[in-house]
Amino acid sequence: MTADTPSTLVPKLRFPEFQDAPGWQRRLMSRYLSESRIKGSGGHEAKKLTVKLWGKGVFEKNDTVQGSENTQYYRRRAGQFIYSKLDFLNQAFGIIPEHLDGFESTVDLPCFDISSEMNAKFLLEYVQREQFYKTRGEIADGGRKAKRIQVETFLECPIYAPSEREQQKVADCLGSLDNLIAAEGQKLEALRQHKQGLMQQLFPQEGETVPRLRFPEFHNEEGWKPHKFGDFVIKSFYGTSASTSETGRYPVLRMGNMSDGGLNFSNLVYIDLEPEEFESFRLQKGDILLNRTNSRDLVGKISIFDRDTECITASYIVSFRLDEKRIDPWFCNLMLNTQMLQSQIKLLATPSISQSNINPTTFRSGLDIVIPKLAEQQRIAVCLSSLDNVLAAQLRNVESLKAHKQGLLQLLFPTLEAE
Repeated sequence: MTADTPSTLVPKLRFPEFQDAPGWQRRLMSRYLSESRIKGSGGHEAKKLTVKLWGKGVFEKNDTVQGSENTQYYRRRAGQFIYSKLDFLNQAFGIIPEHLDGFESTVDLPCFDISSEMNAKFLLEYVQREQFYKTRGEIADGGRKAKRIQVETFLECPIYAPSEREQQKVADCLGSLDNLIAAEGQKLEALRQHKQGLMQQLFPQEGETVPRLRFPEFHNEEGWKPHKFGDFVIKSFYGTSASTSETGRYPVLRMGNMSDGGLNFSNLVYIDLEPEEFESFRLQKGDILLNRTNSRDLVGKISIFDRDTECITASYIVSFRLDEKRIDPWFCNLMLNTQMLQSQIKLLATPSISQSNINPTTFRSGLDIVIPKLAEQQRIAVCLSSLDNVLAAQLRNVESLKAHKQGLLQLLFPTLEAE
């Protein structure tokens, strides 16, 4: 500890019963944690667990390839603290839940017994703060892409902690908020499942030309007609491969901005282009976006550009402009996001070592679709768009609660430029 490092800190927001309590004491992690190394199985037979990035928790690891019998695994116990040496900077921390008691991990996912002086929930919230893991991660071993926080280094990290009673109060407060976020998240997921179920009814199943659920005014209409997706495309183009930055005139949509058939306009990057070059990439409202290059699981994501704003995409996204006199873009977006069409789209991808790629020409000529007349397309789009509005409102509710928690964390935990 340097001469100007305080031995105590006080948070900006403190519960009334602790207003006159001493400041939070600066200790080392080693005071509260001791590494656990109970030998378990070899990699070929261990029941494995893993810790997910960005505070998503601890889960059973489902290996598609059997591990090596020469790799030593260690048994872990419920209630232990765990982190990933390699993904420390990616907020890979967790507390092992009861149902994973006895599961195993290697030394790359070290586990620790927590002393009775430290509340597990308080500890987890403390280390998941960006101020902690980014500051401590800067001293990790290895290069920029392979930084590791070793156990010895982690145990030397400082932590400011109050009494056990105050830790419990902070943990209970944040735990209640987590429960509310989880409940609202479950409502959001239920709405998504409801939409998926409705889409399966409103669109024909594989090999069929009539949906199982049809609006009354279309009961006597003929079956939907088969086409190639390319029959309705009047223009397709790649996004820019030029470098982007945090500032610039034109926003650039990337793979991470595509979600659930829509677009998330947070975390944008920007670019400056000459007017003529910008026009060659410019999106129009109703353009269909295809994520042409990604992992096998994520390649083929489809979204619609639904804004009247100046915007372009990055090169891993292909844009399709449709003949709106024959096909409704919002209907098309919904159709391409059905489970049946998403499965077909993934079959068009060419796999490589780490990523899969969909050729836009193959996408246009190889994707088989069936569609009704324009009026029925628009009726389906209006129906599901109403549900999308409910989904969007619920998503905003969840995001608002998460933002509230982040603000609360800044008040409930004391801050220091370099902990």
